This record gives sequence, C-alpha cells and structure tokens, in this order.
Amino acid sequence: MRSMRTDVAMGDVNWTVLKSLLPYLSEFKARMWLAILCLVMAKVASVGLPFVLKYIVDDLDAASDLGGIVAVPLGLLLAYGLVRFANVLFGEIRDTLFGRITERAMRRIGLKVFQHLHALDLDFHLNRRTGGLSRDIERGTNGISFLLRFMVFNIVPTFMEIGMVIGLLLWRYNGWFALIVALAVSCYVAYSIFATEWRTRFVREANRAESDSSTRAIDSLLNYETVKYFTNEHYEARHYDRELESWELARRKNRLSLFALNGGQALVIAAAMTAAMILAAVEVRDGRMTLGDFVLINAFMIQVFMPLNFLGFVYREMKGAMANIESMFGLLEVQPKVRDLPGAKELQVSGGALVFENVCFHYQPERPILQGVTFTVPARSKVAVVGSSGAGKSTLAKLLFRFYDASAGRVTIDGQDVRQVTQQSLRRAIGVVPQDTVLFNTSIFENVRYGNIDATDAEVWEAIRMAHLDAFIKQLPKGAETVVGERGLKLSGGEKQRVAIARTILKRPPVMVFDEATSSLDSHSEKAILQAIKEVSSQQTSLVIAHRLSTIVDADKIVVLDQGQVVEQGSHAELLQKNGHYAHLWRVQQRQQSEPVYS
Repeated sequence: MRSMRTDVAMGDVNWTVLKSLLPYLSEFKARMWLAILCLVMAKVASVGLPFVLKYIVDDLDAASDLGGIVAVPLGLLLAYGLVRFANVLFGEIRDTLFGRITERAMRRIGLKVFQHLHALDLDFHLNRRTGGLSRDIERGTNGISFLLRFMVFNIVPTFMEIGMVIGLLLWRYNGWFALIVALAVSCYVAYSIFATEWRTRFVREANRAESDSSTRAIDSLLNYETVKYFTNEHYEARHYDRELESWELARRKNRLSLFALNGGQALVIAAAMTAAMILAAVEVRDGRMTLGDFVLINAFMIQVFMPLNFLGFVYREMKGAMANIESMFGLLEVQPKVRDLPGAKELQVSGGALVFENVCFHYQPERPILQGVTFTVPARSKVAVVGSSGAGKSTLAKLLFRFYDASAGRVTIDGQDVRQVTQQSLRRAIGVVPQDTVLFNTSIFENVRYGNIDATDAEVWEAIRMAHLDAFIKQLPKGAETVVGERGLKLSGGEKQRVAIARTILKRPPVMVFDEATSSLDSHSEKAILQAIKEVSSQQTSLVIAHRLSTIVDADKIVVLDQGQVVEQGSHAELLQKNGHYAHLWRVQQRQQSEPVYS
C-alpha cells in the first residue's frame, strides 16, 4: 500500500509512537496533572502501609512481653485502615481522571483515521483488505487505551515505588536488603525485555494470522451468492481452515514462549524474596531487627514484586499494543495520489460545460487506457460516450470525478481545470449513477436520502417518484422502510439502479454522469427511467456512458471510443450516415435484438 509500513511486523517496534500520542493528551492538561498528583499520593500511602504494620506488630509484641496483658494499638489500627483506604481512593480518582483523557484520545485518533481513509484515493481502496484493515483499526484503538493507562499509571508508578523502597531500606536497614531489591529488579527487567523482544515476533505472527483469517472470512461472506453459484462452500471452508491453522500454530508458539517468560520471571522473584526473608530472619535472631521489622521487610518485598510481576505482563502487552498502534498510524502515513493543490479554489459552475482536452491515462505505463482523447460537452447538453468493452469509457467518468488524475492533458468544467479546484466542490457539482450500485444496509428511504441528507421527506418522495421507484415500494410489506441488506443484496440489480437514480435526482447537481445507468433494467423500466432521466437532466449537463446504443439515440452528440482513442463524433443520424465504427456497432446490436431468444 505505497508508503504504508505494512512490514512493521518484520522489524522492531518503533518507540517514537509514544511521541505521536502526546498531542492527543494536551486537551486535558489540568486533569492530567491532577491525576499525576493522585498517583504520587497513592504511592506515598502505599509505601507508608508497611511502616504502620511494623509499629502495630511491635506494639503487640511489646505488650505480650509485659506479663501477657495485650493492649490493642487502636490508633495504629485505625491509621492502617485510613492509609489503606487513601491508597485505594487516590488510585481510583487517578484512574477516573485519566479515563477521560484516554477515551478522548481514542475518539480523536479513531476519527482522524476514519477521515483519512475516506480522503485516500480509489486506488488504495481497490487494493485494501477490508477485514485486515478493520482489525488493524480495532487493535490500534484498543492498544492506545492500554498503552496510555498502563504506561502512565503502572510502569512509572511501579519504578517510583521501587525507588522509594530502595531509599528507605538504605536509610533504615542493612544495605544488603536494598542490594537484593536492586539486583532482583535489574535481573527481572533485563530478562523481561530480552524474553519479550524474543517472543514479540510470535505475537506479530498471531496478529497477522488473525487478520488474514478475518479478511478471508469477510471476503467469503461478502461474496456469499458467488460461493453458492459455484457450490464452493467446502472449498471456502478448507481455505478458511488453512488460515485458522496458521493462526493456531502462531498462537501455540506465542503460548510456549509466554511460558518461558513467566517461568524466568517467577524464578527471579522467588529467589529475591527467599534471600530477603533469610537475611531478615538472621537480623531478627541476632537482635538487630524487631519482629515488626521482619513483617515490614516481608511487606515491602511483596509490595515491590507484586506490581513488578504485573509489570512483566504490562510490558509484554505494551509491546503488542505499540505494534498495533504503529500499524494504525501507518495508515495515516499513506498519502493519496489525488489531493488538492495548495490554495485550490472552489469550483464555480455557471453552465457546466465539460472539455476533455488531449487526455491520456494509464494504470500501468505499459498499458495505456486513454490516448489523446479530446471532445467537449456543451453546457446543458447531453453527450454520450460509446465503444466496446475496455475502450476506456468509464475511465473518463473517473477522471472527471477525480478518482484519478490524467497522465497528460486536462479535464475542465466551465474552463476550470478539475485538478486546480477543491475535490469537495468538484464532487458536489457532479452526480453519478454508477453501473454497479452499492447501497448502505439501511432502508430504501434512507438510501435515497443519502443523495441530499438535508432533504425533506417530500423531496425524497418526489425523487422516488421520478425514478419510477414508487410502484415497487408499494408492493413491499414495509414500503420505503424496507432494509436493503448489506451492499443492497436484498434488491435486484434493476431495483438498486433505480435507488441510485433517485439518489442522484435528489442531489440535483449541475453535471450528471450516467455510467451504464440502465444496464440492469428490463425494456419497460428502461424506457420509463430514460424518460425520467431526460426530464431531470434537461437543464443539466449530462455525460452518458452507454453500451446499449438504443438508449442514447437522442443524445446531442455521440463520442465513439476504440482502444482509448476517439474515432468518431456526431449525432446518431450523422454517425450512421458515415457508415463507420458506430454504424457497425449499431447494426450488430440491432441484429442481436431481432434474433429470437430460445428458453
């Protein structure tokens, strides 16, 4: 996909992705600083708990030594409860405050990716894999939530707490305790980084396999009818199972590598805690530490290594999250080939005259599609473009709409080069009825309204009537509220084209393009809709791309394309009189229509 870094899974995770997230955190600066303050207060309370516990134990131990009369240190017990509550309360306030920041960042980034995908050109969307793309976006947004929450409120606080504990151990106790903690933390972090880097490739393999299987499943389900036509259900199932087999193998490698990582981390923690407890026991035996100090050391070790053990999980998941975020940000790096020029102006349409001036175009340089095509469509006239399949007819519409830019030459509307105006203003001025109509999975009424989302219900019904769609709607149990299914699969080709025509009628643009707009209609429906199109487009400029010549005999001018070049121009009668390429096509189609059809 051009500049998109789809090979992210092959290299190391780019840590600069963290820098890309910073701008999205600036919206709530005060909230973020308050959350950080709560973080610090929670950690202070957390480190204070073992000290309160020490004094409780020492008081109980001292009272026991004084003849067995135990005086309950009520004040210390209340303080212990208060400090523990403060630890939890500050943590909850911190999470609540930062949750708003995280959710807003996810929303902003998700919207930006969505808008960027709509800004990309047709070439990107023709080559995309919808299933894999949707999974990349979903994993990326989830990765942002994980990364922001755990990076700020687990990794940083854990190391802050470790630093405070080491400092207190050096200040109050034998330096060996601080050394044990420092060595254990260093070994744990080093092993976690090494092992996680080693197993990251297995995580990526699993993600890639999941995307591939998702893509395959969605592609197969979208082509449900085609699968049924050729009874290839078993083939699709076998193909999908092969994708799932790759996913299963990747997950197995991921799980085994996780076992090695967890085992090594557990060994470091167990060894450190055992060493610290042995040293503390020796200190108590020799009278250099009290029983409360032993409890404090034990509490500190648990307090340090429990979040550190969780830190291993956080780091592993953070690496995966960063890989997912980078994949999503990779989408933002894809630059469209078709873009507005700096300072592009709004298109000003007066009459809607179109000019194709020496237009050349190719998808690949070795295979030219259009070669020096020149013709005009006068304002408020109807010009048809005809020719055999592959002649380049539909490509002209794509160049006019700026799905692509011409390799050479130019296309103008009222003298304005379409490349020098904004795409939004250009596309607002053009209505297209495509050959392959795709509808949204909503009601017929809402699909028609999509042509002008601000239209009134009365205007929508008028467009439905003009497209001769009302009779069909009356036959449906739910009428215009009938849901058309994904991509409009519940409607026939002709019904979908009528919805597309109604949608374009509702838009009422100054320039209309009909790309084989009646190709799926029967003769009766075609005649009715051609009359409707004639009525609607009488005050508009119309470019009609047609295969059936009988549908465009009333055109003001007919342009004949052959192998990407204009070979003839003129009215229907003039072209028949020339007895050239158009006349030959006309005779062939007339002969086909007159031949009997056997059923």
